[in-house]
Formats: sequence, structure tokens, C-alpha cells
Amino acid sequence: MKKSIFLAAAAFAAIIFGCRSRGGAPAGQLRSGDLVFVAIPLDYVPEGGSMAEAITASTGSDEMNIIHVAIADVADDGVYIIDATLAHGVDRHPLDTFKADFTLKDGSLPTFIIKRLKEPESAPDCIEKAVSFCGQPYDTAFLKDNGAMYCSELVRESYLTAAGAYLFDEKPMNWKDSEGNIPEYWTFLFGLLGMDVPQGEPGTNPADMMDSPLLETVDITL
Repeated sequence: MKKSIFLAAAAFAAIIFGCRSRGGAPAGQLRSGDLVFVAIPLDYVPEGGSMAEAITASTGSDEMNIIHVAIADVADDGVYIIDATLAHGVDRHPLDTFKADFTLKDGSLPTFIIKRLKEPESAPDCIEKAVSFCGQPYDTAFLKDNGAMYCSELVRESYLTAAGAYLFDEKPMNWKDSEGNIPEYWTFLFGLLGMDVPQGEPGTNPADMMDSPLLETVDITL
């Protein structure tokens, strides 16, 4: 099964928080710290020549392509999403904005898969850490410690133990399609950045992250 790096948007955000209610929520409702994974059908064809198309080509899954991961933040005034995308960079915005950003070409929504930490006590700290990255641009180079972040990198850097250790592991990144070729888009993109495609370099991706034994699936419809 081949898996790759995935994404979703970029920009910046100036965020001012009032009173926030994080953590507990009635059964069957989204909680702060839940991870929202975005899945599209294997046969979905994005617009040609796009990053989404290259991501889809580099993604492998038994049933769906997992293209993005975001963090839920449930506050007194509504449900927010913290994520890293090409459209907003690292940003906190309302759930409706998130859903609009990922609406498919035919007007339908992708599949949203909700995962929750089996031991969610650290979720409030993870949210605070994620908020601290807001305003950083989207990481089109997929490199560590460069002042920019892609979606699963944001999650990894935000979800830490009390001792500061990472909850989610890195793995060698895969940029190849199912036939073992690197899509032309990636060669073009990284060429513009003056670098080779970082095939095999350590990193994260939503598909691997979703399979973490630290997470459990919760039955929630966004």
C-alpha cells in the first residue's frame, strides 16, 4: 500500500480567542482535539495539473484516498477547524469554511472520518500548541523546521506527550504513483523550489496517521 504526503491549503490568520470550552462533549458529538480526516473516492479526478491530482496519484488506499487531516476545536461560540492548507496556510476557521474548502467539483462533500485519541487528556494542550502555529504559510517544500507546515506536519508538531515527545511517528515520504513513477507535477513543483523531489525523506501523511494505534474511530457526521 503506497501512501504519500497530503495537503489542503495556505495563508495566514490573526486569531484572538475569548472564552473557550475544550475537551468534554456529549457522546456522539465532536470534541476538541478530534482529528478530521478527508477522504475522496479512488476514481475521483481533480482538475488536471493540480496539486490535488498529484496527491491522488501518489496516494494508495484500499478504498479511499486520504488527502488531508485537520484538528477540531469546539468552543463556546461554535466548532472551529485548525489545519494547514494552500488556501489559508495554518489557520483556525469555522467548520463551515472547512467544509466549503473541501467541497468536490460536483458540489458533494468528501467523506470525513473522525478519529479521537484513546487517551484524550492531552487534547487541550494539543489545541493550544496548534494555535501557536497559526499564521505560518503552507509548506510546499514538505521540509521540517522551515517556518511553514503541511497538514499532517501540523498535527505531529501539535500532539505531544506531557514530556514533549511526539505522539505520531515519521515515515519515509512517498511521492510515486501506483506504477512507481513520480507525477510530473511534483517534479515541476520541486524544480521551481530548486530541489529534487524528496522521495524517501522522513515526514508524515494523513493516511499513515489515520492508522495510528493511538486513535480510535468515532461515529460522527459533520
